[in-house]
Amino acid sequence: MFSDFAKALAQLSDPRFRGVVGKGIGLTLILLIAIYIAFVWVAGLFLPDTITLPWLGEIGLGLVLSIGSFFVMIGLSAFLMVPVASAFTGIFLDDVAEAVEDRHYPDLPNAPRQNVSDTIMDSLGFLGIMIGANAIALVLYLVFNVAAPLIFWALNGFLLGREYFQMAAMRRLGRAGAKAARKRHVGEIWIAGALMAIPLSIPLVNLLIPVLGAATFTHMFMRLEGRQLQK
Repeated sequence: MFSDFAKALAQLSDPRFRGVVGKGIGLTLILLIAIYIAFVWVAGLFLPDTITLPWLGEIGLGLVLSIGSFFVMIGLSAFLMVPVASAFTGIFLDDVAEAVEDRHYPDLPNAPRQNVSDTIMDSLGFLGIMIGANAIALVLYLVFNVAAPLIFWALNGFLLGREYFQMAAMRRLGRAGAKAARKRHVGEIWIAGALMAIPLSIPLVNLLIPVLGAATFTHMFMRLEGRQLQK
């Protein structure tokens, strides 16, 4: 498990890895900026240009709205940045797995490229599950505040492990075969996912997790199921 991560980390300088990281972060920033602009525009349609307050007089709402919404988006980005970046990066994770296989498993036959529409739908589904699960978990964080880090790591570890192992396995086994393989190794996948989830708490480092996760679980899949491919 640790050797899988070490191999992934050693390949982080691969141009294909850096390209996927850049695309994921870039698309995430574009989305967050678009949400901010749309929010300010819609709010401007329904709110008056100015309001009059006692002692303060007339105040322009446009400036207040822009400043307030900016800080709201900064706060939301801390919550949304990683899951949204993971979803966008997921669209390009086939490139990461391919780079890993080219360097470490050159004897494997070429895997068929995943259908783009299926990849996008899978990534959006993962985004919805990750945001929804973490939103529900906020209640648990408040109730069991001492155990909040453990809950965060366990939950996101399960989600990350499930998603990345599934992605790696589907390239070689198809959807049904990947699901069966995931069930065979659910314990180890969960533990590896939890180890990947720990750096999610570290700003900037957490943006590398989608790529490192894809590479790590590609190695894990080959270690656990690689013999089946040779038969």
